[in-house]
This record gives sequence, structure tokens and C-alpha cells, in this order.
Amino acid sequence: MKFSISREALLRPLTLVAGVVERRQTLPVLSNVLIEVQDGGISLTGTDLEVELIGRAATDLVDEPGSVTVPARKLMDICKSLPDQSEISFTLEDGRVVLRAGRSRFTLSTLPVAEFPNIEDGQNDTTLSLPRGTLKYLIDATSFAMAQQDVRYYLNGMLLELANHLVRTVATDGHRLAVCERSAEIELTDARKLIIPRKGVLELSRLLDGSEEPVELALGANHIRANTGEFTFTSKLVDGKFPDYDRVIPKGGDKTFIAERGELRQILARTAILSNEKYRGVRLQLEENNLKVMANNPEQEEAEENVGIEYTGDALEIGFNVGYLIDVLNVLDADRMQMTLSDANSSALMEEPGGGDARYVVMPMRL
Repeated sequence: MKFSISREALLRPLTLVAGVVERRQTLPVLSNVLIEVQDGGISLTGTDLEVELIGRAATDLVDEPGSVTVPARKLMDICKSLPDQSEISFTLEDGRVVLRAGRSRFTLSTLPVAEFPNIEDGQNDTTLSLPRGTLKYLIDATSFAMAQQDVRYYLNGMLLELANHLVRTVATDGHRLAVCERSAEIELTDARKLIIPRKGVLELSRLLDGSEEPVELALGANHIRANTGEFTFTSKLVDGKFPDYDRVIPKGGDKTFIAERGELRQILARTAILSNEKYRGVRLQLEENNLKVMANNPEQEEAEENVGIEYTGDALEIGFNVGYLIDVLNVLDADRMQMTLSDANSSALMEEPGGGDARYVVMPMRL
């Protein structure tokens, strides 16, 4: 195997592919990246057995095609540290890869290509195409609410629902819920519900941009594959039943106020400084055209802020984890936000004024 490629052409796919590779692995070959060289281009593959990512780069200088696996992190660090516009040549010599760039020379160990696992090509029963920007928006609007290490393993991921002319993403960790949907030009005879694991969701978001360019999705019984041309991403699916989120969305709340999103976020962030570090609780006191935000902690320290809002109705006092409220305000797209409440023990519904693509439910706290 022998080829040359510019530093910049290699670095973008390598950085994304190396992101999939785990630092600590049960199998040594999983910390490597598979490099396959054919005339006109190279492909780089990284996997952790749950998620696989293949990145492609064009190169005109292929002297000998071939394939090899080398340590992903070391290769990326070498490429990053080389000067801009460097031309890097790769040669396989005596079972090791030699990199040369200018006056630099690096020799990397390899592991057999035959040991590198391939996420099996299952049967794809459905293929469809979406604008990349649509899918990225849906993921970014909801992914923050995924659980991290919940024993209810199906919560450590995101529900992707595909139906006729509609795409919806849902995430929840049991304390809050995020739902976002957009119309799309897709036609499906049967609606599909897939749970993509947390890591797969985060890696897929990194691949997508806000453009109208298409991303091709292939759906199988136990995996999803996304192809952008430059990249092919495959993730196993979580086998489980996602909760009935529609039952969780509060209906019939009679206290609705509208506030400036940026201003409320700053006030919550300031008040949070003196909240209890463990529970991060803040109290919201709702009164006519005013919202009072209060926090205190075991050291007897207190914070109190007032913000003008649009509200007429009965007074209400309710407690929340301040982090959950700030997370929602960070992803809401509009300059103003609307919150609907019913009483101190019921969940709050947060959305754009008048409702938008996304709805967020936050459970209250007893303070």
C-alpha cells in the first residue's frame, strides 16, 4: 500500500471517524482506524461495535492500493500537529505504516485487517431521503433530554418516528421530555419507530449540516444507516419499547405566560449560583405580569430576581430543577417563550408562543 494525500483532505474525515473510536477497548483492533485505498480515493472506518462511521477522501496519488489498520488517536494527533497544506505520504513497510511529510517521519504499528469487525449488512427494508438540515434540527432540538446511564436502557437514546410526510424525534430521561416534529416529503406505507442509542445520535448530529442537501436513510430491523456521500454512518438500534410520550404532555393547563427567552435564561443562570448544588432547585412565583425567581442553599444564602412577563391570572408557586429549564431555553428557536402550568404538582409545558415545531415538558420539584 502506498499513497499520498494532503493534510486537509485527510483531517476532516479522520477527525469524525476517530470520534467514534473509544479510547478504552476490549478488542485492541477497535482503537484502530481501517484505511482502505483504491484508485481515486481512500476510505477510513471507525467502529465501537455499536456505531460505525466510514469517511471518504479523494486523492490522485495512489501508487499501490491496499488496506491497513492503524491507531486512530495517534494518526489524528500526528495529522493535527503537521503544518497546514502538508502533503503526507503513506507506505506499508514490513507490517508497519510509515508516514512522511516534509522532514518528518513517523512509523505506526498495525493490526491485521481481518480482525477489524464489520457491522453486519442486515436487510434494509425501507430507504428514504431527508434534507440534512431537517434531521439535524430535529436531533439538536431534543437530544439534550436523553438519559445518560439509565437502567431503563431504552431512555439512553432517541426515538425517531417516520410517517407519511412527517418526521418526529422524542427524548426523555424521566424528568423532562422533548418532542420535535417537521413535515418532510417522505411516503411510507407503515410508520416506523426506531430508538437510536445516545452515541449514535451524537455522532449523527456531528455529520449533518444545516443544508438542504439530502441524507439517505436506510432502515433495517436492528440498524439504521445514513449516507451523505462523503460519509456512511451505521448504528445498531436499541431493542425496547419507548414510553407513550403523548400521555406525558400536559393538556388543559390554565396558567400561561410569555417571557423574553434570553432575559429569562440569564436570570435563571444567575439565580442558580445560590441554589442547592445537589438538587439545583429554584422556586418560580407567578403573579400578574411578574415572575419572581428564588433560590437558596444549606449555607442560608439566597437569590431573588424579578422579570416582567405577559400574564394575567391566579398566582402560583412551583419548584423546578433550574438546569432543566435552562436546557430548554438554550434550544428554543424563538426570541420569546411560552410556559403553561396548572398547579404546583403538575408538569410544565414550554414552547414557542402559540406553539411551534418543538414541545418540552419539565416535571416540578418539591422544594
